[in-house]
Amino acid sequence: METNGRSPDGWFLKEDSLKEPLLINSHATAEDAKRKNLTHKDDEKILVVNEAATGKAVEESAAERSSFLQACLNASNVLVGVGILSTPYALSQGGWLTLGFLLLFAIICLYTGILLRKCMDTDPSILSYPDIGQAAFGRTGRLLVSVMLYMELYCVAVEFLVMEGDNLASIFPFADFTFCGSVVTAPQYYIALSALVFMPSVWLRDMSLLSYISAVGVFAAAAIVSVVGYVGAFQGVDFSHSGTLINFSGLPVSVGISAFCFCGHALFPNIYRSMKNQQHFTKVLIVCFSLASILYGGMAVLGYTMFGDDTESQVTLNLPRALISSRIGIWIVLLNPFAKFALTVNPIAVAMEEFVPWNLKSKEFILGSVCIRSLLVFSAVIVALAFPYFALMMAFIGSFLSIMVAVILPCLCYLSIYGRAGGVSSAEVSLVITVVFVGIITGSIGTYSAIRGLIGNLSSQH
Repeated sequence: METNGRSPDGWFLKEDSLKEPLLINSHATAEDAKRKNLTHKDDEKILVVNEAATGKAVEESAAERSSFLQACLNASNVLVGVGILSTPYALSQGGWLTLGFLLLFAIICLYTGILLRKCMDTDPSILSYPDIGQAAFGRTGRLLVSVMLYMELYCVAVEFLVMEGDNLASIFPFADFTFCGSVVTAPQYYIALSALVFMPSVWLRDMSLLSYISAVGVFAAAAIVSVVGYVGAFQGVDFSHSGTLINFSGLPVSVGISAFCFCGHALFPNIYRSMKNQQHFTKVLIVCFSLASILYGGMAVLGYTMFGDDTESQVTLNLPRALISSRIGIWIVLLNPFAKFALTVNPIAVAMEEFVPWNLKSKEFILGSVCIRSLLVFSAVIVALAFPYFALMMAFIGSFLSIMVAVILPCLCYLSIYGRAGGVSSAEVSLVITVVFVGIITGSIGTYSAIRGLIGNLSSQH
């Protein structure tokens, strides 16, 4: 998941956004009590009145808001990330049926993204996903959503380090050495080296420049697909592998990776509020989910037909090293996290800095901020060294965190907010409950399989 320079709670500085701590329950107001008796059709009529009454609406000039095209690029950049490297591996594990799960989660996550928008329509002061959790379930809901989002961001930061280590080791494999009697492998060395290179950008609190750099993420993903296709078509690696229809033993891992690919819900509220014409947000979601599905599905088919059951956890590791086109593709993968790593860690650091007692501009706060961010990176290195299994980690994130954030929680928040007002039909309740049931089943099986795989790999090492 890519993030901008704000935390998922809508904070950047302590003066910013909602101006309230994480756990304060501010949604139980008289306005909300009245709103419980209103139907969904009345919600749009409330917005103007509620905005004037509460005075909490965030004022933005039309020039500062994003156009339809900009919103599409932002949302696509959120959705299309490192998951594109592992979709061929997902097919090699689960068979061609995995494409069906990719499409299923694309449709489900598109639907739950629309549900988040509907939740935000009930109150213009709702600016972020944790705000939605608070509106639905009070301080408990806000805490649950925040913890899930931060855990997901942290795990993605770990994935970036593992990805850098694996791909650098494929280019420069002879980096093993002995340190204090222990053998340090090339991937381990490059994980630590990458963290040191990322560290200065993590110390920055102004993420505006890195945000612009990371915006090329969707174009980088398209370039990777093009490079893999070019290698298969013109560089001697043909598309001769037919594959299998279904492999039940590897299907849970495939499902987890599929869910990981379509989880961008942490930033959907920010993109929605930033639009000039918010009525077009559903169209934005349709466009970006369609583009993401094409890129993910295209990469999956190309990689699987090229390398079959021998597909690595990152398809770039299968590319012939001697080819210039292969090296170009790998370097695109390597350079992409240089901006995204800091943007991913920053929201977690900002949330932790909320508990630092000093003034934002004081030397004590700056020193404390550097220490917090350095410790975050150091801990991510430890986790990456302990669990250097890119695909299994992605499957765990997708099955546990992504399904919770992108499938289950949006449905529960929607039922809570609109169910109180009686604005949900019985047919829609049945649909939402079905989506929750699918999320629980696939998430439970995928999480169990990913954890078992991680434990099995750790045991084999010892």
